[in-house]
Amino acid sequence: MNTGSSESVEVAVVADGTEADAAQGERGLGSRAPEFVKARRMLHLSWQVGVFVVGLAVVVAGIIMLPLPGPGWVVIFGGMAIWATEFVWAQLVLRWTKRKVTEAAQRALDPRVRRRNIILTVTGLVIIGAIAGFYLWKFGLVMPWKIEDQ
Repeated sequence: MNTGSSESVEVAVVADGTEADAAQGERGLGSRAPEFVKARRMLHLSWQVGVFVVGLAVVVAGIIMLPLPGPGWVVIFGGMAIWATEFVWAQLVLRWTKRKVTEAAQRALDPRVRRRNIILTVTGLVIIGAIAGFYLWKFGLVMPWKIEDQ
């Protein structure tokens, strides 16, 4: 079965003659619309338009949340997940993203990388503490504006 990826996937044939992916959680590419929707062309097209519009609204909301308060990237990937229920291109993008996030998480768990990140964090905190201490020593805890004069 061609799933659009370069990874090999084992396929098992179930007793009724249909194929089942051996990879857990990996479904075949394509529409996940109910069968009665897929059976009627106009209904399926309407379904796809609806899924696209809802996914687009969620993605746009995520893009708006990037500069504003809110979980922008989470919402964008939520919109992509909505699109992935119906569109193969979105399924492929989500698979690629999931693979890259997993690789980044594995690299971050590498002891050498963790040690480096801890050293950089501690160094940065020491520098920030030194700057704050110098500021307090030089100027004290005084507001940069004078509230009493108003």
